[in-house]
Amino acid sequence: MNKNRWLIAVSAIAIHLSIGGAYAYSVYKLPIVTEMGWSETKVTIAFTIMMGLAGFAAALFGNLVEKFGPRKSAILAAILFSLGQSGAGVAILIDSVPLYWLTYGVLSGLGMGIGYIAPVSTLVKWFPDRRGLATGMAVLGFGSGALLTAPIAANLMQSVGISTTYFILGASYFVLMILGASYIAPPEPGYMPEGMKAAAASGKKKIKQDLAQMSAREAVKTKHFWMLWAMHLFNVMAGIMMISVASPMAQEIVGLSVAGAAAMVGLMGLFNGGGRLLWAAASDYLGRSNVFVIFFSIQLVTFILLPFTTNVIIFQLFIFLVVSCYGGGFSNLPAFASDLFGTRQLGVIHGYLLTTWSLGGIFGPLIVSVVKNMTNSYIPVFYVFTGLIAFSFVISLVLRADVRKAVKQKAESQSSVVGDVSTSV
Repeated sequence: MNKNRWLIAVSAIAIHLSIGGAYAYSVYKLPIVTEMGWSETKVTIAFTIMMGLAGFAAALFGNLVEKFGPRKSAILAAILFSLGQSGAGVAILIDSVPLYWLTYGVLSGLGMGIGYIAPVSTLVKWFPDRRGLATGMAVLGFGSGALLTAPIAANLMQSVGISTTYFILGASYFVLMILGASYIAPPEPGYMPEGMKAAAASGKKKIKQDLAQMSAREAVKTKHFWMLWAMHLFNVMAGIMMISVASPMAQEIVGLSVAGAAAMVGLMGLFNGGGRLLWAAASDYLGRSNVFVIFFSIQLVTFILLPFTTNVIIFQLFIFLVVSCYGGGFSNLPAFASDLFGTRQLGVIHGYLLTTWSLGGIFGPLIVSVVKNMTNSYIPVFYVFTGLIAFSFVISLVLRADVRKAVKQKAESQSSVVGDVSTSV
């Protein structure tokens, strides 16, 4: 199988760009409420269903991805996601809220979950030398999907209407995802790019090995799985909390104008997407465990200082930092999981870890809503998240120490085996 790994990356990005378009949902809300007369709550429920289901679908169908391979899984994701988007157009045409929830919510959510994990676990195997960069590229596509979809959807709705917009975008997503699925495939077992082989053969570069090769069932029984799960959960909660209330929070606390808040939200999208690529690429050099320590160090300082920050620029900078860590967490997660547990059943393990995506999306906004209603202020929210991030910071330090210890023990074990072989010879 003679495949170009960079074209594999392009295929993965095509799939993630498509499903990432769902993050542009806010552009649909007002037109649907205005034209259809549906309540804002009913319109929002569809998005909640989709996002809540996506993370759990990734966990439920991880085994399917490993069993049938990325191509068939991505084709299934394309069918489900495009049907969900196009079906939403039918729901608008016949004025059916339940059908809208079923199509945009359930079908799109299932397609998104399967489509998210199928390319990522494959890319990790194609880029053993640059796992962080590989996952960063794919997840950058997911984070950038909304930036492309939002203006296109807004213009289409003005010119052809809501339902036709869903039909056009649903068909476009299908074509893009099928094109990506048609090329994507896993490499041969033990694959290494030529440059990596040459460096290893010359002794210039030592090949970094995974700490273990575990099945998903074995991985979930380890403390490292649950430490990584907890860290990502709190990172997601902090990021989604910030994304969900950044605009009113900045207006209330530092007096940012409505136009300024809108501009800030746009920049948050860039930091979210850019953080996915930059933090992931950096992890190839700094180490995944170090990057998570950096995430929580940055956020701990940020949440401690935010209640006392009155400068508009600095306040926005703190928000951008939290959002970049949020994006970076998603791109580092599969790379870190492959370092710890190997690539044997990475799709399943990654899927299990992505349950934090759904839970974080529920609890992050819920905490800020409850605290704000109880205290009539956003300031106490920062104190709550300071505690959560401090706990995550401690976990990241313990996990880093464990990883270093395991790496050292593995190196000593291999040296011992080599010594024994030399002696016997």
